[in-house]
Parts: sequence; C-alpha cells; structure tokens
Amino acid sequence: QVQLVESGGGLVQAGGSLSLSCAASGRTFSITTMGWFRQAPGKEREFVAAISWSIGSTYYADSVKGRFTISRDNAKNTVYLQMNSLKPEDTAVYYCARRNDWSGTYNRPSAYGFWGQGTQVTVSS
Repeated sequence: QVQLVESGGGLVQAGGSLSLSCAASGRTFSITTMGWFRQAPGKEREFVAAISWSIGSTYYADSVKGRFTISRDNAKNTVYLQMNSLKPEDTAVYYCARRNDWSGTYNRPSAYGFWGQGTQVTVSS
C-alpha cells in the first residue's frame, strides 16, 4: 500500500525557519518525482517544489526560490523541505506528493497520484 507520512510544520515568526519531511512507503521503486504543494484557505493548491527521485534535479516556485530547499534521502525514501526566511504569506497546509510516471508536468497537482495528509505551517507577522 502506497503511503506518504508527513511530519514537521507548526507555528513560527516571520523570518524564522521550519523543516518538513515526508516518508514514502509501498512500491518506492516506482517513484519518479516527489513534490511539495501548499494550500491556503480559500485558495487553490499551488506548487512549491519538486525533486526528481533518481537524479535529484530540483524545481521551485518563484515565490520560494532562494528561501526553500527540497532534498531527498533515497535510502530512507524520504523527501525534505527546509523553509527559511518564512513570510506570513507562506502560511498554508503543506502536502507532499508522489509521482510514479512522467505524465503531466511536475508543477501540476494532477501529475501526482499519491498525497500525504497535509501539515499546517503558520507564520506570524
């Protein structure tokens, strides 16, 4: 059974840092890409970052480039999101997502077939 279990998140002041992690299980050999998305109240789910599982190529939304870092540990089947210089507009529920093929594009939610339960990140001003 494919599962994604997230941890991390919480409340932090603006300018602070938080780290998220997401452990994948079940048929992990088929992972092509892992991504992070976020969804604020009343808004659509938006792309944050993605990493190719084999090569480790990384991709970021313009809004987080230079502040967030995505990484992975293949041995642990875990993807991480290090978030620095956080801003109030980063407040959202953050979801990790798993992609098992190459259909669609990495920055679209529809390209991912499996999702974590989500973890709240709140940045106070």
